[in-house]
Amino acid sequence: MTRRLILLLPLIGFLGLSLFLYQGLSLNPFHRDSALMARNFPEFDMVTLEDPERRVDRSLLINGEVTLVNVWGEWCPECKREMPQLLDLADRGIRLVGISYKDTREKGLGFLEDFGNPFEVNIFDPDGELAFELGVYGAPETFLVDREGIIRYHHTGYISASDLREHILPEVQKWQ
Repeated sequence: MTRRLILLLPLIGFLGLSLFLYQGLSLNPFHRDSALMARNFPEFDMVTLEDPERRVDRSLLINGEVTLVNVWGEWCPECKREMPQLLDLADRGIRLVGISYKDTREKGLGFLEDFGNPFEVNIFDPDGELAFELGVYGAPETFLVDREGIIRYHHTGYISASDLREHILPEVQKWQ
């Protein structure tokens, strides 16, 4: 009896591990909460993409307005796909701040010239320092920051037209 049990233990362990891994495959990595939810937007002091002499810091986000902070990159195909939705948000009067993530200045500016610039300002983050502080693991990612600079919503991945209607706009209205 004991010998049979010893022979079955590896099989039981394998089946348990297989079940655990199978369940992990059903999870959507885009539906994860930010560890910074309901916390202050991280401190930063960086230059803008458009003007290497202009420095911006966290006070940019503490101005009495709800702000969508969008992490984007010229190299990111999904960033190009979501640009019409971001331009729509800007046309609606919603304040957007961009973070040019792991780009060169030339490529970032070229992207904005080609696809439009819905952002009030673009923070230049060529090494991904600010994105790292935000817990970003890819682009695009979008954070809704309330009037006091607190992160209230996090959207991972491309913003589709339905995401705009069903998630982004209701969250913006909720925090305005």
